[in-house]
Amino acid sequence: MSAAGDFVALHTGQKIPLIGLGTWKSERGQVKEAVKYALNVGYRHIDCAAAYSNEVEIGEAFQECVGPNKVIKREDLFVTSKLWNTKHHPEDVEPALRKTLGDLKLDYLDLYLMHWPHAFERGDNLFPKNPDNTMRYDYTDYKDTWKAMEKLVEKGLVKDIGLSNFNSRQIDDVLSVATVKPAVLQVECHPYLAQNELIAHCQKRGLVVTAYSPLGSPDRMWKHPDEPVLLEEPGIKKLAEKYSKSPAQIILRWQGQRKVVAIPKSVTPARIQQNLQVFDFSLTEEEMSHIGSLNKNWRYIVPMITVNGKLVARDAGHPHYPFNDPY
Repeated sequence: MSAAGDFVALHTGQKIPLIGLGTWKSERGQVKEAVKYALNVGYRHIDCAAAYSNEVEIGEAFQECVGPNKVIKREDLFVTSKLWNTKHHPEDVEPALRKTLGDLKLDYLDLYLMHWPHAFERGDNLFPKNPDNTMRYDYTDYKDTWKAMEKLVEKGLVKDIGLSNFNSRQIDDVLSVATVKPAVLQVECHPYLAQNELIAHCQKRGLVVTAYSPLGSPDRMWKHPDEPVLLEEPGIKKLAEKYSKSPAQIILRWQGQRKVVAIPKSVTPARIQQNLQVFDFSLTEEEMSHIGSLNKNWRYIVPMITVNGKLVARDAGHPHYPFNDPY
């Protein structure tokens, strides 16, 4: 797949590259070129989701770059996508996956994740809302959704299945009914939200952790005026100088060294290439623990909405909302 040590093995034996290209917030019109560029400079892991509304374009990039007569063989590429909150009803799971496969122009996925534990009202509107702007929920048990996802593995449509944005209690809940065990947990993770307990919890149970927004998601919609800026962290900038690397490369190296997969998003060629160049140096144990000690439990990604003129956590009222637990 790629040079030795640049990937981690899932419990099924499948290998997931430690660095992948994230595609959340990559605009249509930019994402196709970003994916093509990433594949050309050596990426073999692309992270997608139905809810990003850009899988058709990513599929065009795959069609041009991947296949029997192309530079990249399908089996050398690791592709992840995610089941959205409006498709948790067991009978909606396979049609949702088939739509993603059609959009991505693929016959199978390497990994299919349940995007969130909580469900929204069924249908094709990604964000069904009430007149007051609150979400219209559905209360399908994620364990029933999981059982439907297991069938996708049996049918050969996906190689592995996993979870995204689940807390430790919810992971154990899925494990209690799983015939096909979750292979991956994908969560927000970076030095300010180090997720040490959650990672330990997963590794004990045979799940690999993938870090989304590994650089603190500097381009997201809901910014706090006084929030800490991860890439400006003095300790990280100092290490960047020491190793002649960028702060981003130091952070991605830290994740890789603790066997955490990272999926930085970029549409900028220089940054896409730079984010992959993290396998030619190593951090010392002291440096690793220094970065780990920067944790502030600072969660950048909490979907927010405005209700009655106030900014509130969009899904906090749902019984399956994951972030009310400590981890």
